[in-house]
Amino acid sequence: MTLLWIPLLPLLGAFVPLLTARFGRTRCAWATAVLPALALAMILSLVPQLRELGSFKAELPWIPALDLVISFRFDGLALLFSILILGIGLLVILYARYYLSAKDSMGRFYCYLMLFMTAMLGIVLSGNLLQLWLFWELTSISSFLLISFWWHKTEARRGARLALTVTGAGGLALLAGILLLGKITTSFDLDVILQSGDLIRAHRWYPVALVLILLGVFTKSAQFPFHSWLPHAMAAPTPVSAYLHSATMVKAGIFLMARLYPALSGTELWFMIVSMTGLMTLLVGAYFAFFKHDLKGLLAYSTISHLGLITLLLGLGTKLAAVAAVFHIINHATFKASLFMAAGIIDHECGSRDMRRINGMWKYMPYTAALAMIAASAMAGVPLLNGFLSKEMFFAETLEQEFLGSLSWMIPVLATLAGVFSVAYSVRFIHDVFFNGEPINLPRTPHEPPRYMKVPVEILVGLCLLVGILPNIVIGPLLAIASSAVLGSELPEYNLAIWHGINLPLIMSLVAMSGGLFAYFNRAHLFKFQKQFPEWNASEAFEAAMKRVAYGSNWLLERLENGSLQRYMVLMLALLILMVWPTLIDLTQLAGSRPLLPLDGVTLVAGGLLVVGGLATVIYNRHRLIALLMLSVVGLVVSLAFARFSAPDLALTQLAVEVVTIILLMLALFFLPQKTPKESSPRRILRDICIAGLIGGIIGTIAFAMMTRPLDTIADYFIANAKTGGGGTNVVNVILVDFRGFDTLGEITVLGIAALGIYNLLAGLRLFMPSGDADGRQWAPDRHPMILAVISQSLLPLALLVSVFIFLRGHNMPGGGFIAGLVTAVALILQYMAHGVDWMKARLDIHYHRLIACGVLISAFTGIASWLFERPFLTSWFDHFHWPVVGEFELASAMVFDLGVYLTVVGATLLILANLGQMTTSERPVTKEQD
Repeated sequence: MTLLWIPLLPLLGAFVPLLTARFGRTRCAWATAVLPALALAMILSLVPQLRELGSFKAELPWIPALDLVISFRFDGLALLFSILILGIGLLVILYARYYLSAKDSMGRFYCYLMLFMTAMLGIVLSGNLLQLWLFWELTSISSFLLISFWWHKTEARRGARLALTVTGAGGLALLAGILLLGKITTSFDLDVILQSGDLIRAHRWYPVALVLILLGVFTKSAQFPFHSWLPHAMAAPTPVSAYLHSATMVKAGIFLMARLYPALSGTELWFMIVSMTGLMTLLVGAYFAFFKHDLKGLLAYSTISHLGLITLLLGLGTKLAAVAAVFHIINHATFKASLFMAAGIIDHECGSRDMRRINGMWKYMPYTAALAMIAASAMAGVPLLNGFLSKEMFFAETLEQEFLGSLSWMIPVLATLAGVFSVAYSVRFIHDVFFNGEPINLPRTPHEPPRYMKVPVEILVGLCLLVGILPNIVIGPLLAIASSAVLGSELPEYNLAIWHGINLPLIMSLVAMSGGLFAYFNRAHLFKFQKQFPEWNASEAFEAAMKRVAYGSNWLLERLENGSLQRYMVLMLALLILMVWPTLIDLTQLAGSRPLLPLDGVTLVAGGLLVVGGLATVIYNRHRLIALLMLSVVGLVVSLAFARFSAPDLALTQLAVEVVTIILLMLALFFLPQKTPKESSPRRILRDICIAGLIGGIIGTIAFAMMTRPLDTIADYFIANAKTGGGGTNVVNVILVDFRGFDTLGEITVLGIAALGIYNLLAGLRLFMPSGDADGRQWAPDRHPMILAVISQSLLPLALLVSVFIFLRGHNMPGGGFIAGLVTAVALILQYMAHGVDWMKARLDIHYHRLIACGVLISAFTGIASWLFERPFLTSWFDHFHWPVVGEFELASAMVFDLGVYLTVVGATLLILANLGQMTTSERPVTKEQD
């Protein structure tokens, strides 16, 4: 169970900053760090068990019939990424305490950060690919919130929209690829998929599934040509950038590629797509990083380049290349997080990130400069630092591949060229920022930051040095256990020694370093060359594309939408006719073998009432009250029809819904214009009659065809198992609260959301209440007649008693929470109508929002409670008890679920109807002409 708590703790931690922000910034930061620190301690406590077992899982049943479980899986790769996510996350929490200004909402920032941390932990710990995808999309949403944290800035909003669009589109492609993998392997369980590599690679759908999954991976990890969103995500606060670039978001794509490596790699298609994409990303990122004047922009493009390096290593397909990829994941996380934090310190203290202005920082902040230069040297691959070791392994692996035949030499050559630019932009970072003269027109005089703001940078830079000097001791065990999880097999032989003698990879490193220095000192020619090309802004291009889409949508809507409901109905019904006419054209084949029921007097009368009620509603549409009464006749007959054909639950529900609907329509009619618009022309009426007759005939024909055929339904299953499986004899109620309880939970959630939406639409809306009707007759001065008030008060206790009776008997006899909720709502609405809103508020001050929330939560927690007994979600419990006086009676957990349904229905109904009743105002609205 420890494994289940690890992603849950940061999720709970999202509420901590919201509650502690009022107690001060420092206390808020420390309180926020408690639960992630506890999660990190839990991760480390699982290491002995991991060494013994290799991997293990923790599962909770969700929907066993669909093979859906909440599954968390722990192995070496999950261990590595969990340490990065939680460890660097804790450092970011401390760093953000000093980076954010007093104007920034620290509680909101930490809340978003905890959600982001939860999503990343969910990805790396998921043992089920569908569950992984759910957390994958949550990273896109939470990163959107973090990137747009400074929402008042245009670049922040644009950068967040661009990131969400690109990664969200990739997420849809990933979902399609995951579904194909599930189809190939008949399972979404990660263990099954990782063990089915041969089956997947041999399947005819493998190329399609691979491309779709890699689209999701490449968009998330900012691979070429989907890399443009990442530099624009720099509009986020620097703590977000440090976290996003080092341990989260972009690393999610790298993680998924490493996770599925045993199942998808090893083919020429894998090599061509992954390695070529990685190589292109490596070169593009390194080249453009060199020309960026914005400090964070340089680091963003350098991140793109290093992500391409890792992708290229995974694409090479050799075991040692995979080990090198894992090693560089670790090294990149440490030096890139420290570099972003150093850049944030410089921006925080100077007020600028422009490297053409922030010169000579060594003079003003020497300690920060020393830390940043060590981290930049690690990024460049300088010996005795961690970046040198993994980059040398990278160069060695580019020499070993032979996939391109006689052109295989291009990969090590281009890799060395990327190394040249890597050194060049690292040298530029060091020289232009910390030396290169004096600062130019800075908003404020730079100086060293607060002491504890430097602690995260010190820790990360210290790791860069320790890994570079003592790699086997510091990182060797973690690298081995993570690499074995990626490979899914035995590790190859490798050596993390600092010195391997003079060999070709060392020469490539020396060429890269000397070439980088040469490129930097001759940068004037390179900058002049680059100026020949127009600068392309991905954010502006994206916004322009969105404007074109919006313009096209408006153009299409203007031609399809003219505000006529009749036109929309005609188009929809015409499409229906085109879809069904080939099947219905042969009328001789429509009738089935099932005999028709004999007609009797009751059926004929009911049918006649339906026809008369429907026609009268149309004929008397100008007399709204009469039309409403005729419409209610139709609803009443439908309720009687349900009762006639042995569906008492449906009859009760229909009757209660009909009463609520009539009340709602009466309130709505009061606010409609008093004069009905002009009738349609005879020509248009004839057209509508023809269309209505045609569609009515089609629907009637379909109903006839269905009712004259024997149907194989699952009703027998529910009838046979309602008592034994759900503990109730009312099959309808047992289906709603037990067999299909998940559907009901979704329905009441939608009902609550709809009620809240309607409430917000009506909030603040006040409509003029006329003093008379359309013919000039004055309304009665007594708005609340005494007779209605007395009768309604007398009926209230009886109605509530009936409601309780219907609720309690619902599990075994017709009734239930939905019907009881409607009865209660009608009784209370009657009080509103009889006495007014103010009178009711003084006596029944209930917040219907909270009633809806309580109802949904009660139903949800009833389902969650089954997990405590190791049962699937929403598994119900029932048993029979005997009391001396009461006798034998039954208790069922489904009744608690039904209570949630009851509260939601009452809250939603009253939230809508009670607010409709207080929309009137005696002040006539002023028109433009009167104004």
